[in-house]
Amino acid sequence: MKRIGLIDVDGHNFPNLALMKLSAWHKNRGDSVEFVNYFFYYDRVYKSKVFDFTPDDRTIINAGDIMEGGSGYDYNIELWEEAEHICPDYSLYSYPHALGFLTRGCIRNCSFCIVPKKEGQIRSNANIEEFLGGRKTAVLMDNNVLASDHGLEQIEKIIDLGIRVDFNQGLDARIISANPNIAELLSRVKWLKPIRLACDNKNQMQVVKNAVEKLREYGATPRQYFVYMLITDIDDALERFNFLRGLKVDPFAQPLITDTIKPTNEQKRLARYINSRQLRNVSWDEYRYAIKHSNQ
Repeated sequence: MKRIGLIDVDGHNFPNLALMKLSAWHKNRGDSVEFVNYFFYYDRVYKSKVFDFTPDDRTIINAGDIMEGGSGYDYNIELWEEAEHICPDYSLYSYPHALGFLTRGCIRNCSFCIVPKKEGQIRSNANIEEFLGGRKTAVLMDNNVLASDHGLEQIEKIIDLGIRVDFNQGLDARIISANPNIAELLSRVKWLKPIRLACDNKNQMQVVKNAVEKLREYGATPRQYFVYMLITDIDDALERFNFLRGLKVDPFAQPLITDTIKPTNEQKRLARYINSRQLRNVSWDEYRYAIKHSNQ
């Protein structure tokens, strides 16, 4: 029996799926697994980091072997096949839902997104039963599940099983807008959270409008929609924000952040303004004026 230690470098705000799979794989082999206690010795320690901008943990680790993985370290490091396709160890985090990917990759090639570099084109990854672990709710982290025949087949299976789900990376509004059958399919899904879409530049506003209208037409519930907004250009973001409010959907803004790109103060202020219902009671110009004079 080996002693295995885990380090979630990003913190515990959201479960680290790779660590959960590694824990399950090692426990199946009879090994002991725990989050690292720096006073103990471990035969092997796994460090997993999702975001490249997360500061690394440089505490000295007493271990025979240390392995680092995750997109925050290297796009090319992947779990071996047996560990990738194992039901995660849900005892590792206090999290009530199943977690997994039905598909990997994406048909888009957005300049700000790491998925094309990390995962490539869309492909099937798993069946929903692989990682349910007896749970009736699931958070699915697919990047573009609607672009995959396998993904659509799995959504049909989710409907048949009565699983309540959240696609937490969002659904492609362009596909929903172009295909009424997709909207009808999604109307039969039981949702954990409001349906998530994205509107990353103003050229996408019309397809988001069409997608929302089709989903409403087919009676998709809940009828609330959560729309991600990437902030680069302030005027572009403001136009999208006002447009989305007119559609009666809930925008959530995030400035572009990478290891080489840091958000400006104005981008961070706009994101704070958009994401706060209380701040939205005043106009953006009034909010900027108040911020400026509060700093004088």
